[in-house]
Amino acid sequence: QVQLVESGGGLVQAGGSLRLSCTASGSIFAINDMGWYRQAPGKQRELVATIPSGRSANYADSVKGRFTISRDNAENTVNLQMNSLKPEDTAVYYCHANARSTTSTYFYSRWGQGTQVTVSS
Repeated sequence: QVQLVESGGGLVQAGGSLRLSCTASGSIFAINDMGWYRQAPGKQRELVATIPSGRSANYADSVKGRFTISRDNAENTVNLQMNSLKPEDTAVYYCHANARSTTSTYFYSRWGQGTQVTVSS
């Protein structure tokens, strides 16, 4: 199995920065897409940024120019640097990966447990 563990959430004032990190562990054979999603209270989970293996990153329009996603394939980690944070960025942020374990021939969607990001005005 493949597990994702996030870290780095917290409380920050508007205009501040936070960095989220996610590490995949377990019986990993391969990971293709990795990324971050978020879910605010009363809203659906939405894409924040994704970074396919060996390809360019994709960002939600609402975070372009403020957030930067990066990936370390050797360490199976994905990070999200969040700058110029706004109150509307407040949400639970979830790490996501499409991963194949050593005991499977298929890629499956994996989710972390989520980390809270709160931006005060």
